Amino acid sequence: MNQRRQYPSDISPEQFAKIKPLLESARKKTRPREVDLYEVFCAVLDVLRSGCQWRMIPAGFPKWRTVYAYWQIWNAANDTESLLQQALKKNRLARPASALDARPSPVC
Repeated sequence: MNQRRQYPSDISPEQFAKIKPLLESARKKTRPREVDLYEVFCAVLDVLRSGCQWRMIPAGFPKWRTVYAYWQIWNAANDTESLLQQALKKNRLARPASALDARPSPVC
């Protein structure tokens, strides 16, 4: 892992070790991986938590196009859940469905 700023959305390497095999299963073994999956996953979590645009991923993470490409692969539906949903549930990072459906109240 490279030295980058830590973000509140980051998970620990120990937490990532639990889901790494799941995320790696989505990739066809064609050539050696050039990016650190931990960094990619933390970048995806940052986007999910902050709601920022893909092009606005903070410096220190892999390039936004790389992160977005992995997100597309991980977010593709397999049976009932995507790999990303499974990974988030495995680390208890997923929000309950009611929280996802809730809309913020208007500011007066």
